[in-house]
Amino acid sequence: MTNTQSRYTSRSNRPKKPNMNKLLNILIGVVVVLIIITAGFIFIGNNDDEQAESKNNSEETASNNESTENETESAQDTDTGSKPEIGSEEIDPEDENAEGTTDEEESSEESTTPGGSVTSSPSDDPVVSDTIANTAWEPVGTTQTGEHVSIYDKDHVDWNEKVKALAYATGLSSDNMIVWHLGNGGSPQKSIGTVSSKDKEEKYRVYLQWVDGEGWRPEKMDTLKTLDGAY
Repeated sequence: MTNTQSRYTSRSNRPKKPNMNKLLNILIGVVVVLIIITAGFIFIGNNDDEQAESKNNSEETASNNESTENETESAQDTDTGSKPEIGSEEIDPEDENAEGTTDEEESSEESTTPGGSVTSSPSDDPVVSDTIANTAWEPVGTTQTGEHVSIYDKDHVDWNEKVKALAYATGLSSDNMIVWHLGNGGSPQKSIGTVSSKDKEEKYRVYLQWVDGEGWRPEKMDTLKTLDGAY
C-alpha cells in the first residue's frame, strides 16, 4: 500500500465533527429565549412595582383626605362648640341696638287726643321730669294786626296773649297760675314761660311760637321737678 492510500484510509476512518454553524444557531436561539424570558420577568416585576406604588399612593391620598376631613370636622365641632346650643338666645349687635332703640321708644309715652297726639318723653335735665308735645295745640288767637313785635310788658296785649297761651298748654286757670318768668325764647318770635299752680304742686316750663295772624302757639312743655334753676 502506498503512502497516499494510507493517508486517505486514515482520514476516512476519523469521526465527523458536528456542524459548528448549526450549534451556534442553537446557542443563539437559546440566548434569545433567555433574554425574552428575562425581559418578561423584568417587565412583569416593574408592572407589579408600579401597581404597588400606585396602590400605596392611592392609600396615602385616601388617608390624607380622611385626615383632612377629620380636621375639618374637628374644626367644625370646635366652632359649633363655641356657639350657643339650640334653644339658647344669641343676641346680634344690631339686634341689641334695635332692642335699645325699642326701649327708648317705649320710654316715650304717646296718647291720642281729639285732633292730635300727646307724646311724653323723659328728660336728662335735672330739674325736668318729662317733656310733653301735643300736636293738637293750636294758636290761641290774637287781636294784634300788622307786623308782630314781641313785647314783655305786663300791661301790653302781647304779654296777655302769651299768658293765655301758657294757661292753655298747662291747663291751669288764670286765677290759679303764678307766672315766675316770661322771656325771649331765642328769637323775636319765640318765648319761654315758667309757671306753677299757686300751691306749687304743678310746675311747668312752656315754649311758645308766634304764628302770624293767629297768635301764640305752644310747641312743647316741660313738667318741672323744682322751680330752682328752671328759669
